[in-house]
Amino acid sequence: MTADQIKKLIAANLACEHIALTGDGRHWYATIVSLAFEGRRAIQRHQMVYATLGSKMQNDEVHALSMKTYTPAEWAALPQ
Repeated sequence: MTADQIKKLIAANLACEHIALTGDGRHWYATIVSLAFEGRRAIQRHQMVYATLGSKMQNDEVHALSMKTYTPAEWAALPQ
């Protein structure tokens, strides 16, 4: 899968303000900002993102996805 395909899958199933994705075609690194993350722990946020990919993770179309997940407020508070 390409970065654009993965970004589209995530965005189609999770309202995001920002998605940045880099990788080598097997190992991906994402930064995702979503209001849906509000009040959730990191593991819950990651599970939400994994759920957007459905079987793509299970059948190895997306081998590995490392991510940083932020609420809009957390994102805004980061040094720019």
